[in-house]
Amino acid sequence: MIKPDLTLTIGDDLGAVHFVGIGGSGMSGIARLFLGQGHTVTGSDVRESDNVLALRALGAHIQIGHDAANVGDADTLVVTGALWQDNPEYVLATERGIPVLHRAQALAWLIQHQRLVAVAGAHGKTTSTGMIVTGLLGLGHDPSFVNGGVIESLGVSSAGGTEDLFVVEADESDGSFLLYNTNIALVTNVDPDHLDHYGSLEAFEAAFVEFSCNSTELVVISSDDPGAVRVTESLTDQRVITFGEGADADVRVHSMATDGPVSFAVSWQGKDYSTTLRIPGRHNAINAAGAFAVLVGLGLEPAASLAAISQFGGTERRFELHGTVGGVSVYDDYAHHPTEVAAALSAARTVVGNGRIIAVHQPHLYSRTKLFAQEFAETLESHAEQTIVLDVYGAREDPEPGVTGALVADRFVDPSRVAFIPDWQDAADYLASIAQAGDFVVTLGCGDVYRIVPQLLEALRVARE
Repeated sequence: MIKPDLTLTIGDDLGAVHFVGIGGSGMSGIARLFLGQGHTVTGSDVRESDNVLALRALGAHIQIGHDAANVGDADTLVVTGALWQDNPEYVLATERGIPVLHRAQALAWLIQHQRLVAVAGAHGKTTSTGMIVTGLLGLGHDPSFVNGGVIESLGVSSAGGTEDLFVVEADESDGSFLLYNTNIALVTNVDPDHLDHYGSLEAFEAAFVEFSCNSTELVVISSDDPGAVRVTESLTDQRVITFGEGADADVRVHSMATDGPVSFAVSWQGKDYSTTLRIPGRHNAINAAGAFAVLVGLGLEPAASLAAISQFGGTERRFELHGTVGGVSVYDDYAHHPTEVAAALSAARTVVGNGRIIAVHQPHLYSRTKLFAQEFAETLESHAEQTIVLDVYGAREDPEPGVTGALVADRFVDPSRVAFIPDWQDAADYLASIAQAGDFVVTLGCGDVYRIVPQLLEALRVARE
């Protein structure tokens, strides 16, 4: 895969910018901001999408399929780490000497003179970023932002604001979150992930220490997550606000009720503030506490901040309902790590009533599947009545012999509760044969598993005709 030079000195003028993979959630958001600043933007992607259509409507010229000719007269190429070095557009750029920027470098260039709130962590980044943005807007502020998913109430993943405050979801997967000149850092958790890049847990946590130490005004960090606690212990010169359910948290979550949209209270500086979110799940109460800590850390009024955050209605691909057929509801969720899967299915449990949960799990990355196969199996078996495991979505990795979705399915204690079905139509037909009225079907993964949802809904319709 492409490993752009993250030490590259970036000029003052990027000129015409070409995005390779422009339809992705992160790339499309950055492209939207470049368009808003008057740049000529071109791009390519493997397929049409809502993001591609929206960018075209804003003036971007986008081609479907990757071809060297797509680069045209671009002055700068922007890429993601998911591309391969034989990508023809990347090859042409290197031959021509066109600067190639990682998407985080392009975003860092955009926000270099603004006050930055950067949200990092193995889980909860997109939701927490959306909550901060929703809270700021609800309090009458107008920040710029780039999120990893579309904020439901706004219909976009990014926008340019009129204030100097900029909120971003910062990606730790390849270390690019260290590029930003961060003023306020939010660390949701430091649960081990992306060890294929970092090589060890120690190196992973060290990156979060560096990210936090780079923050010039404030670090908001979990007091519940063991990795985050270890990071906090390494911070000596930073202003720190901790959040969580523990008694020692500066923003302490308590009095939680999870039977539906989650209700809870937070204690801050000797006072309690209560709210009910529009979304379910214990993890979302914790995410809201982190967002609250950021807002009060910025000096905003506590009660009004929590009330504004509570208006957050979710983001695309985070427990998103796509349809109900014959009483069977089909949701999609981005969860791709055992901790995230547990959180998503726990949230589903609070609203499923007497129905069952049927998980449709697409493992992401060969390295992650091999490393966490046992944890995925244990999590799925303990949180869902039935599980369908698809094959691995390799993304930026080459296939590894013997690493398939069967690694997860074979580790179930009760084999009657799991089926490894690589073919998507077969998986949809099997789901339709076992689903009953009242069941919740949840597709899980950060690859392209969301594309199976129409097949699942159609199979359910056909089975009930």
